[in-house]
Amino acid sequence: MPSSRTTDPLYLDALGPRGSYRTRAPETVTDVTGADVARLSLVPPLYVSRAIDALREAPPIAAADLDAVFATAGEVFASGTVGGLSVREYERLVSRTSGTPLTVVRAATRGTARFLRHAPSSADRGRPRGAARDLGDPVRHETHTVWARRGEVFAVNASGNHPGVHRGWLEALALGYRVAVRPSRREPFTPYRLVTALRQAGVRDDQLMLLPTDHPTADTLVHGADRAVVYGGDDVVARYAHDGRVLPQGPGRSKILVTADTDWRDHLDTLVSSVAGEGGTACVNATAILVEGDPGPLAEAVAARLAVLPSLPPQDERARLPVCPLERARALSAHLRRVAAGTHPWLGGEGIADDLGDGSAVLRPGVHQATSARSAQLRAELPFPCVWIAPWTRADGLAPLRDTLALSALTRDRDLREALTAEPSIANVYFGDQPTHWMAPGVPHDSYLSDFLMRSKGVSEGPS
Repeated sequence: MPSSRTTDPLYLDALGPRGSYRTRAPETVTDVTGADVARLSLVPPLYVSRAIDALREAPPIAAADLDAVFATAGEVFASGTVGGLSVREYERLVSRTSGTPLTVVRAATRGTARFLRHAPSSADRGRPRGAARDLGDPVRHETHTVWARRGEVFAVNASGNHPGVHRGWLEALALGYRVAVRPSRREPFTPYRLVTALRQAGVRDDQLMLLPTDHPTADTLVHGADRAVVYGGDDVVARYAHDGRVLPQGPGRSKILVTADTDWRDHLDTLVSSVAGEGGTACVNATAILVEGDPGPLAEAVAARLAVLPSLPPQDERARLPVCPLERARALSAHLRRVAAGTHPWLGGEGIADDLGDGSAVLRPGVHQATSARSAQLRAELPFPCVWIAPWTRADGLAPLRDTLALSALTRDRDLREALTAEPSIANVYFGDQPTHWMAPGVPHDSYLSDFLMRSKGVSEGPS
């Protein structure tokens, strides 16, 4: 259990089938300056295997209890003392370790609490209209169909780029799965707080677990579960592409399209927010802006707005940009220069690592103008506000807009709107002043998670 006393180390124990579990040699969690802030217990493969067995033997959360459990957990998460940490102490730790601006973390706390409260109803949004919830649902006798789980145990191999990444697995728990979460060692505080809040609200220890592991042991967790979601880069997507039990969550490559029938000046706030909102680190932040016409004026205007964002430590109330250890920031800056070769730099051409003098650096925004909608740079997604702006023509068609998690389309063209909505490789389409990072309970992120977790099963009873 964490302790908030400054004289003692802060321990984050594993949360297994019999409560907290502390290893003899926990791993040190550091903040962006390299200072020690916590000790995280990493569990071995045997512990993971036994934990999965316990999850498989446990019953689902009773359907009648779901609304009360998730509502209570939402209140605890948003305002309670969890594991010895107040919500303000928790938020500062997340900001210090992940480098996410404190204001973004606070907004994420409110958003996650809202998702918690709505998790049961959000999970049900994906149920086919013709399927009953269970055998006790009167609709079953009319449809002869029941919505059923594809398995019993769901595993999450999480990332640490944004606290909101943990909202998705809440729906799996609401659908009756027993859930094991492997937290990112960069930011384990959010999943610890979520799991603990849900347990305080009535979820049993053998129904929901936090299992920190090293990377090799993570495979034991993923392969031991019936269904799993894994976050990572293109290498992770390729690794699990042919495993139907695993849902890989890779780069979002979110985009904005601005057509000639729309004056982008009326939407500059949306453009800038899509790039830099949420600290610019999420898969739903815009990686590319495609412009029908000359992209130069738009690129110049976006760069001017981003250039004035201050360089501050992440826990400063005025911070808006992400922070990371200095050496990593320098490596990212060098990588950007290599990737950006052949583009016109409106911002960030001289580097994006701004040394704060304490072992950390702010990741300043990058704005580069590419020569074509088909330029390779438009696929380069980086963990800070970085956007590639390029010309787009009707002749380019939909090809440059494919492989997109969230597309904000600033266009009045009805036929184009319909084509974008129909394009299979675009997960979400937002029209008008809606930034790419917009989310709401019940709205799919990358389709409904239930599409992956559930199936419609024919059920009928003949004469007895």
